[in-house]
Amino acid sequence: MAARALEEAGIPTVIMGCARDIVEHVGVPRFYFSDFPLGHSAGKPHDEDSQMQTLKDALKLLETATQPRTTVESNQVWSQDASWKNDFLNIERLSPMEINALRENYKKQREAAAMLKNSAKD
Repeated sequence: MAARALEEAGIPTVIMGCARDIVEHVGVPRFYFSDFPLGHSAGKPHDEDSQMQTLKDALKLLETATQPRTTVESNQVWSQDASWKNDFLNIERLSPMEINALRENYKKQREAAAMLKNSAKD
């Protein structure tokens, strides 16, 4: 929605993401897709070369897209072994302890966000 508002104001956008089906369904003007785990659309963690290449490619898409709903796929590979796609946060492969830790982390993030929202109102 933010991209749509920016585009309507004459500011071109590029969405970088890892959830191709969702982003293409929404229909953004320009989409740079990385076949990486969710949350890693800006490149590999702690890998400046990967992150810089992702940024350069996304900006190139901004310059070269000639039609709406253009998707360009990154040529970077998360891992030579594609099994990460089956394992990444697959709840069936997590122990009860790991699931509880994820729940607690999520709960803390929601509480922190609520505190920020409430402090912004004051």
